[in-house]
Amino acid sequence: MAPLPSALARRQREIAAREGVLLDAAQAQIQRDGLLSLQMARVAEECGYAIGTLYKHFASKEDLLVALATRNSFGRVELFERAAAWPGPTRERMLAVVLADLLILREQPEHFRLAQFVWTDVVWGAASDESRRRALAACGPLAALIDGIVAEGRARGELPETSITVGALTMGPWAMTIGMHSLVQQQGLVDPGITGNPYRLLIRQLQYLFNGYGWQPLIDADDDAALDALIARVSRDVFDTDWSSIAPDLPPSLPIS
Repeated sequence: MAPLPSALARRQREIAAREGVLLDAAQAQIQRDGLLSLQMARVAEECGYAIGTLYKHFASKEDLLVALATRNSFGRVELFERAAAWPGPTRERMLAVVLADLLILREQPEHFRLAQFVWTDVVWGAASDESRRRALAACGPLAALIDGIVAEGRARGELPETSITVGALTMGPWAMTIGMHSLVQQQGLVDPGITGNPYRLLIRQLQYLFNGYGWQPLIDADDDAALDALIARVSRDVFDTDWSSIAPDLPPSLPIS
């Protein structure tokens, strides 16, 4: 009986390795042909596996998409940890988290588009309970980092105590950020000629929100110079770069007929 644990561990490693190969193939197919062109049979064929082998790992295309988005979530943790660990005021660390999110979108736009698609009811609602559970668990470390910043802000007196819970408070900036992402990445919905850079506008709007929370140090969100200086300093101190290297590319404007 002694060899069983090592044999079982080896089997689990083999399964994990095969799953990684399948996910890599699915990711490559999406990047090459687009999200809606993903085909389970082609994924299996490109990996040299029978379609039945693929279905042993992922019961449906929806489960495959959720698993791929889940794996991508793990790759986001490092930048968020860097933002959360930076020894600045908690309000500025929350800004660093937003900048980390923008940096990821700039460097990996296909991962964001996948996440957008996965959270729609057509995919999320059709995925298995187990794949959804794993996806939510993968988001746990990110949520814990952000909640931790808020909790520390309250403990340090930088953020006033209110009846709203930490988790409920963080839904405000989260909703604003996801909402701006969704609007900006759909070609033609946002006109930078009217809004200016929409991601800089997001940061301004977040400062209004944080001022409303009473989150110290308060800043004058109407002061363009002060806002730009804040963005530049946090970008440099946390990520050793500047705003121009963090702001995601905007989709092209719709052609005027």
